[in-house]
Parts: sequence; structure tokens; C-alpha cells
Amino acid sequence: MGYLSVRVLVLLFALELCTAGAYANLVKEQPLVLAYHKGPLLSTKIIDVHVIWYGKFSPVQRSIVADYLQSLAAKLQGKDKQPSVSTWWKTTEKYKSGASNGATMSIARLGKQNMDDSYSLGKLLKRTDIAALVENAVKSRALPPPASHTNAIYLVLTSDDVAAERFCVSSCGYHDHTLRSRLPYAWVGNSVSQCPGECAWPFHQPLYGPQTPPLLPPNADVGIDGMIINIATVLAGAVTNPFSTGYFQGDAAAPLEAVSACTGIYGKGAYPGYPGEVLVDRTTGASYNAHGVSERQFLLPAMWDPATKSCISVNVHE
Repeated sequence: MGYLSVRVLVLLFALELCTAGAYANLVKEQPLVLAYHKGPLLSTKIIDVHVIWYGKFSPVQRSIVADYLQSLAAKLQGKDKQPSVSTWWKTTEKYKSGASNGATMSIARLGKQNMDDSYSLGKLLKRTDIAALVENAVKSRALPPPASHTNAIYLVLTSDDVAAERFCVSSCGYHDHTLRSRLPYAWVGNSVSQCPGECAWPFHQPLYGPQTPPLLPPNADVGIDGMIINIATVLAGAVTNPFSTGYFQGDAAAPLEAVSACTGIYGKGAYPGYPGEVLVDRTTGASYNAHGVSERQFLLPAMWDPATKSCISVNVHE
């Protein structure tokens, strides 16, 4: 399983590992390498991301996340629309080389959505509960079953009044697969009322480390814009390491993956406590580094590039 650790606690470690950013110019280090462990990747041309909304989300909050997921496959036209979310996602294509099942990961798109605003399993969820939400949604046909185990991800999103096992303590999100049916799934929670300093940085003052001013979130919602960062992280991990046998470094139970290996980097010159050079909207003053559909802007984390063996931010694709 892949975990998105509480980023401020691992920021220094991750940036020291990653060869991109300011420290790469100061210290010559061995390149970070996410080894391929010979297992299957998500391998269809189109990967459907089916969403389970657990708890209370406003229509605006749901639209922000839906627009992000739709942006993964959207080819935006015009220089003023670059860099885009889809150019960021294209880095996952580079992981297919040498994959045992001939993976092609060119498109990820928003699939079906299911609302559970009645808190069917309560407001304190264990990790087994999150897996059960996925199993139950598929079994009841609230969400479609996958054509194969490698062409869909089930994304569970919990609202800010839901506490989840290890949330804020050691995790901002994670991906795994169900034991009975091997369905790849991921979970991310809204941290705005529980631990924004850990899981919504750089849109909130960090709980630990350098106390630089937080950035203004591009969609004016600290919790949801923080969730976008974490969703991006776990989805990239899910497609490149869905069954803990794909691309990762370290312990398979707590691996460094495509994005979690690059924690804290959003633009050039990033260092602990500073996300790097990003774009700023002239009207709102909000920070972002990628364009999406519906005139949305998003801040996306850097991803490890297997071709260059370094962490690259979306700005590299400009």
C-alpha cells in the first residue's frame, strides 16, 4: 500500500533525497531511483477514477475536485493555458517502459460518482471501513465494477467532520487495494478543521518547521485545494504502484512513490518551508502552477521522472 505521509514531518528528508530544487545545485548526491519491482501497473488506455463522497461536501467543493479529475485528460489549447494538469499527468506515461503488463497510462478521467452524506459507517473510520465503502459501492452497483483490476481506481473522499484512522498522525492520504477483489482504491480527507498545518500546506501555516507565509489557495478553499495536492499524490502512486509491486523506493509497506518521493516541491528553487517558484493570479493573488478545465487553476506537487531520475515540477513542461 502507498501512504502519503504528513508532509511537514518528512519535508526535509524528501527534499534531501530529491535531486531537483535548490539543494541539487549545492550538493552532489546519488540520484533518487524508484526501482521497478516487476508487478502490474494500471494498464488500460483509459483509467476511470470513480469517486465516493463520504460526508458533507458543498456543490462548489465537489465541482472543484471533479474539474481537477476531468483536467487529467483534457488537452487545453492556447499558450495561456499552459502548463496544464494533463501535461503534469503525462509524466506517468514514462513509467510504462519495461512494465510487465505493457502498461499505457496516457489518460485518467472522472468516472462515476456516489454520494454517502448520511455517514453510513459513522464519523470515525478505520482503514477497513474505507475498503468496505469501496466493496459495498461496487457490490450494490452504485459504482460500476472494473472491466479488469488494472483499469479503474475508486477514490474515497471524506469531509472535514470525518476522522479517519491515522489521519493527521501519520497520513494525509493513501492508496491500497481491497483484499477480496483486489480493487485499487485511494483515500484523502479534508484536513481544514483537523490538521491543515500538516495536510494543507502550503495553503496553511505549517505546524512545524520554517514559518513562511502560506500561499493563497487557487480555488479559495484551503481544505479542498489541499485535498487536490493529496489526490494528485495518491492517484500517481496508485497507477505506478497499485499492488505494492510497481515503482517505489524503500519499504513496500511505507514506500516513496511517484509523487511522495518529491514531497514539498511545487516549483523551481524549492527548499524546506518554501514550495518554490509558482505562478500567481494577478487578480486574486492566489498561487498555482497548472491550468485545468472550467478556467480552474491548481497547485500540483512535483513528480519523479524516471527518464531524468529527478523530481520535476509541472512548470518544466511549459
